[in-house]
Amino acid sequence: MATTSGRTVVRHRLGFITAVLIPAVLALCALLTPLPALAGYASIVVDAETGKVLHEANPDARNHPASLTKMMTLYMLFEAMDQGKLNLDSRLKVSKRAAAMAPSKLGLAPGSTIQVRDAIQALITKSANDVAATVAENLAGGSEARFAQNMTTKAHALGMRNTVFKNASGLPNKGQISSARDMAIMGKRLMTDFPQHYHYFGQDTFTYAGQVIKSHNHLMMSYAGADGLKTGYTVASGFNLAASAKRDNHRIIGVVLGGTSARARDMHMANLLDNGFARLNGQPETLIAAPMLHDSPAETGREQVAVGDIDEAVFPDSAVLQAKAKQQSKARKAELAASWGIQVGAFGSRDTATEQATQTLTRMMTLYPKADVRVEAMKDSKGRTLYRAQVVGLTQDQTSFACQVADVKTKSGCKTVAPLKVATSR
Repeated sequence: MATTSGRTVVRHRLGFITAVLIPAVLALCALLTPLPALAGYASIVVDAETGKVLHEANPDARNHPASLTKMMTLYMLFEAMDQGKLNLDSRLKVSKRAAAMAPSKLGLAPGSTIQVRDAIQALITKSANDVAATVAENLAGGSEARFAQNMTTKAHALGMRNTVFKNASGLPNKGQISSARDMAIMGKRLMTDFPQHYHYFGQDTFTYAGQVIKSHNHLMMSYAGADGLKTGYTVASGFNLAASAKRDNHRIIGVVLGGTSARARDMHMANLLDNGFARLNGQPETLIAAPMLHDSPAETGREQVAVGDIDEAVFPDSAVLQAKAKQQSKARKAELAASWGIQVGAFGSRDTATEQATQTLTRMMTLYPKADVRVEAMKDSKGRTLYRAQVVGLTQDQTSFACQVADVKTKSGCKTVAPLKVATSR
């Protein structure tokens, strides 16, 4: 009898541990350890005045925010201006570290300065990563890491519960996460807390050092009533967009994360905004099919390299690149022969190899503007002719990161290619 009672007590204790303690511990771990970003599709549309949700799909799924991060960087900058720490004419000093940020960038020189008014416009239109780092360092005693901690604290104070920032730009960091709902909160707070600065988000061009820079936000120019906010893209995040539009005195905010292309993302956002305005007018929600999920690269334990925000003009159609590859001059071919590169597959057809190489190049162009396509013929062990698909014009140090950006799906993977010949001085 005592044995039976003892077993009963043990069962009760095990039941208590299983039903109460283990879930509690797991919940605590979930709070203390951020979940990995999903890099999948998510969207939300809200009434900017009331906060009412008009549409949502995976709104709290954790994703990489990419350059939507810069909305919080701007929030922190606007707050510093309101506190009298800076004004539009204040000059921010550019460090060597900030100047070395990956594209998209303004091209600031180490030791130079940039006015706050120019920094605001560069962050919004150009999505300049060197400017984001400059703002961060000037507001946090030279430490972007400290600034990111301040960003995270502010985000949580604003109700952005699923957000953690690791940098000011959105350059890839697997610990930098947010959600569609949090980004909608961010957009709304920018409007309500700093209405005097919101007009910057509606600029379609920005002139700096005599150069006219066009906004990456093409939806703003094609959708009636759209007047901001921000685009974003990295390999890991897909194509992101936070948008606001106003019609008949009604303003709504939409967020799309994980789009498959800039154009598809913009079209999807237009449908979501149309649906949002219809909901405000008392019409039922229209079923809108989600786009294909962004196929995120496998975790490698290393940070993904950013490609920056996308301007369609920077990423031409692969057919254009293929035609360009066939017209390389002898001097250009010699230059490429002396460079490092990556190989993204070997194929039985030259056209297939060229297509594979050019598709890879489109993912890399803003990071490596000097890169180009090369296709090399070779014989395999059975005497068959194969064509190596390569992207060259890189330095040796760039090749490992280039393979990450390439996100190659071929069986042979991505390989480093050494120079075919040693460069000669002229």
